[in-house]
Amino acid sequence: MLIVENLTHIYPNGAKALDGVDLTVPKGMYGLLGPNGAGKSTLMRTIATLQAPTEGQVRFGDIDVLKNPEELRKVLGYLPQDFGVYPRVSAYDMLDHMAVLKGVSNRRERRETVEYLLNQTNLWDVRKRALAGFSGGMRQRFGIAQALIGDPALIIVDEPTAGLDPEERNRFLNLLAEIGENVVVILSTHIVEDVSDLCPAMAIICDGRIVKQGAPLALIEGLKGRIWTKVIAKTDLDTVKARHKVISVRLFSGRTVVDIEADSDPGDGFTPVAGGLEEVYFSTLAASRAAA
Repeated sequence: MLIVENLTHIYPNGAKALDGVDLTVPKGMYGLLGPNGAGKSTLMRTIATLQAPTEGQVRFGDIDVLKNPEELRKVLGYLPQDFGVYPRVSAYDMLDHMAVLKGVSNRRERRETVEYLLNQTNLWDVRKRALAGFSGGMRQRFGIAQALIGDPALIIVDEPTAGLDPEERNRFLNLLAEIGENVVVILSTHIVEDVSDLCPAMAIICDGRIVKQGAPLALIEGLKGRIWTKVIAKTDLDTVKARHKVISVRLFSGRTVVDIEADSDPGDGFTPVAGGLEEVYFSTLAASRAAA
């Protein structure tokens, strides 16, 4: 189990990227959902021992992460948002090199590890291809392969499906689901579907603060009967915003669709909708920003 307490990070320019973050992350898939700039990557880098916070504590099992970062690195697998590789090196050779860096010094053990991971991530058939020729999804699967070297107990993946086409996204998420059965996996993303598809537990982060956490199904149930929708003329948007608590505005077939949150029927042509995790997300962000 990963425990984060009062984690705060203030950059030299005074910007507060994390503001007293508290999290308890059990074994399995855990979603960290938030918009760009919310502090997700800062939190992931801090947990991964790549930067020290201004204050706070991080524990993983018996490991005090901030005092003993080397101990965490022995059991950590990390796929950052920007994952760089040597483009002209083959997938096999690159993974073998990374296994050496991870401390797998025995040649036979390393070969078995590399071959197993290439098969697990469905990259065996392209193992001799240079990484420069990989698609975005193949690169992400290679990123997971390197993160799994050494059988890590904690895996962090930061914005892993951004830019993937639907087929590659599904393949990647299925791979994560398999991995997440026996270890702690933190999935940091701004894509609501990634969390709703995979994670039995989650938190929403906004402006460096955890503003909601729990089980997605329970959070959805808590919003039941409170979301209403209407197709409006674009020119009426300001009027609707003045009268109602608007949580999202989107286009559908070129028409403006507005969703609002209300305790009871707001009338005015609004109809109820069965809210999902996306509505929970938008409602939470709207409330957090209104309170700021």
